[in-house]
Amino acid sequence: MRYGGVDGTLAVKGLDMHVEKGEFVAVVGPSGCGKSTLMKLVTGLHIPQGGVVMVAGEQVTKPVSIVGMAFQNPTMLPWRTTLDNVLLPLEIVEKHRHRLRAHKAEYVAQAEALLATVGLKGFGDKFPWQLSGGMQQRANLCRALIHQPELLMLDEPFGALDAFTREELWQVIRDLHAAQGVTIMLVTHDLREAVFLADRIFVMSARPGRVVAEHKITFQRPRDISLMYETAFNEKVHELRGEIAEARVTA
Repeated sequence: MRYGGVDGTLAVKGLDMHVEKGEFVAVVGPSGCGKSTLMKLVTGLHIPQGGVVMVAGEQVTKPVSIVGMAFQNPTMLPWRTTLDNVLLPLEIVEKHRHRLRAHKAEYVAQAEALLATVGLKGFGDKFPWQLSGGMQQRANLCRALIHQPELLMLDEPFGALDAFTREELWQVIRDLHAAQGVTIMLVTHDLREAVFLADRIFVMSARPGRVVAEHKITFQRPRDISLMYETAFNEKVHELRGEIAEARVTA
């Protein structure tokens, strides 16, 4: 994938990756290595100039409807309540928008159940400016899941939060993955986050990005935050850090 024409920036080249249905994978690497480009390629927001992207057995040639996305900035619409923000994808995703009006009560119940799952029971009638940053990100996760996607893409969703709130949300997304079985791809700079959450971790090279290492994470699920104080956990984090440091200088 190259930006800016034939002489433009080559973002990724020779990038090869396979993710199983229901798996939780994380993608890490040096800044500018093409992690966000990978997200856009998988979701069909960009189409590669070379190679093929397959999602759920079909080649990606347009935006993928079975995907939910959550970003570092929750981008809640300030004039809509939390509940109405969560319901927003149902107004856009084709298979839901045609039945939204007739089945509104059913969808509202689903949204309220998701909000309760992430600790926001009773906050559906609040506006984004009435919520903390961590609460907005919890609602953002609900919005990404409301249309029951088969694939959830997380692009640095917890990066702007304080450490304590971030760890709380790691446990929220851990539990959501266990309960729903959705396939998750997480792009993150936080190596502890990657090791705590993922089944496998892909390490990308400096630009043009490609996968230079793959790690299977074998810590037993469900994982408790106390895992981060264990020697094996920290050894894996340091191993990843060393690989990324090397990737910064070897493309």
